[in-house]
Amino acid sequence: MPLVRITQQDVRTPEQSRRLADLVQEVMREHFAAPPGDRYQILETLPVGAIIAEDTGLGIERSEGVVIIQITQQGRSQEQKQAIFAALAERLAQEDLVRPEDLVISIVGNQREDWSFGHGRAQFLTGEL
Repeated sequence: MPLVRITQQDVRTPEQSRRLADLVQEVMREHFAAPPGDRYQILETLPVGAIIAEDTGLGIERSEGVVIIQITQQGRSQEQKQAIFAALAERLAQEDLVRPEDLVISIVGNQREDWSFGHGRAQFLTGEL
């Protein structure tokens, strides 16, 4: 049950932003085996200048088109994580939505007991999921 937060600056049209979110979901399904109907995304658009993303000493030159994707998930392997990094960079660049230099991805782990999908219950623990 990945939860994906996509944060970008206001340089894309609403249609481009929706396509970006759709592509992220496609990659989640392909590489993280997210089941159909399991889409939890937050698409956040900030004013230009609101994201500061330095290069961490790697010599990466970022533009105003920077996108930060944070994926909260459980149980994915190092290979799956590396595959999703590569697939997101490739697919978003192919669609001319995000340059690979402008893509920052962070994967955060959690456990089954960390989720409630409504009604104040931990559905993984109660057996509802």
